[in-house]
Amino acid sequence: MDGNQLPPTPAPVYSGLRDYRTQGRHGMTPDLRHDDVERFNFLANVNKYLGVLRPTIKDSYAARVVPKFVQEHGRKPKNRHEARKAMLQDPLYKYYSALWRNNMESRQQAGRWVTISQAEELAARAAALTDNDPRLLLDPELKFPRYLTEIDHHCMPGSYYTESFPGDVANGANYDVGFFVTVGGGGNKWLSTGGEGVVEWLKAFRPDFKPKRILDVGATSGHNALPIAMAYPDAEVICVDVGAPMLRYGLARAKSLGVDNIRFIQADGTDLRKHIEDESIDMTWSLGVLHEISFPSMQAIFKENHRVLKPGGIVFHIEQGGYNDTVPIEDQVIRDWMAFYNAEPFESTLRDVDVYAYYERAGFKPEGFFHGLPTSYVAGFPPQGGQGRPPKAWANWPGGQVIGATK
Repeated sequence: MDGNQLPPTPAPVYSGLRDYRTQGRHGMTPDLRHDDVERFNFLANVNKYLGVLRPTIKDSYAARVVPKFVQEHGRKPKNRHEARKAMLQDPLYKYYSALWRNNMESRQQAGRWVTISQAEELAARAAALTDNDPRLLLDPELKFPRYLTEIDHHCMPGSYYTESFPGDVANGANYDVGFFVTVGGGGNKWLSTGGEGVVEWLKAFRPDFKPKRILDVGATSGHNALPIAMAYPDAEVICVDVGAPMLRYGLARAKSLGVDNIRFIQADGTDLRKHIEDESIDMTWSLGVLHEISFPSMQAIFKENHRVLKPGGIVFHIEQGGYNDTVPIEDQVIRDWMAFYNAEPFESTLRDVDVYAYYERAGFKPEGFFHGLPTSYVAGFPPQGGQGRPPKAWANWPGGQVIGATK
């Protein structure tokens, strides 16, 4: 190179999300066109952008919202409820909130455009895999709980349970095909990062655990149940959910991926006596379910957890940490967004609840309580855990936590 030549331009380094084309494909994956893929890529990147905005929301709270509140009231907001109402007047928070809500609705519609146009063909595929299979047990007489029928969770029209014709799997397919957007392009290609994190956590902290029967309550389409079924091939994994479209799709998906030690049962987790005997389960768990259900239902589920577990069996539910004085009010407001604007009404109130107290009322003893942080929520972070309630500082943990008890 002589002195008059410019050095070669370095290749650009891509810092965005992985491409939707890297998603895993299985026997139930809907057919995707170029525009479908790019739509999912765009919406996932909007989700990533929202994550970039969150620190600036905190800055605007300190710079504008608090001074204005002090000027009007002579004091700072005393709790997240006052702070949220004050934040509703801030232009940046309004922009952030409107963008996030629009992205959630767009994600659902993008998934529906794909799946509704193929609804009959997808139903036929599922039927070919699941008809007359005893591992799919549906209950057409099941009464759906009011907390589900009153609202379309996560902005999904019809929520998880609605079916438009016999054999319908469209909402199960929508959940699967668009979840890449919901998690902001994160996770692995099978959208089973949560389940894989649980497996890693169990292997680290319960290395001698050899379950024979595992119960997943609120399993939807079984994304996170499959890694557990694969990690414990000698165990029977039972997935319970109220939504028939999810369960049909879930078993068809599992079979197309070669996972056979799994069953899908349509039932309400508050009463499983028709399906599961007393003291017949080694492990029961859920991921992201408690914040979707009412407190009476949560207590009933915990009592069922206690009834079905063998002595020495374990239960854990994975949820985000609660609120205490270690969590800044502005962080609480940001985390509460889902409760008010994403059709998840119990998301906020659950954070004020001592879940372990619910365990105790269900019959579990405090000496059996345990906690943990699976690796699935922060890449490269080693799993942690211990006995008793989690440390107070864990309320600041941004991802899910293992909240568990031994019978």
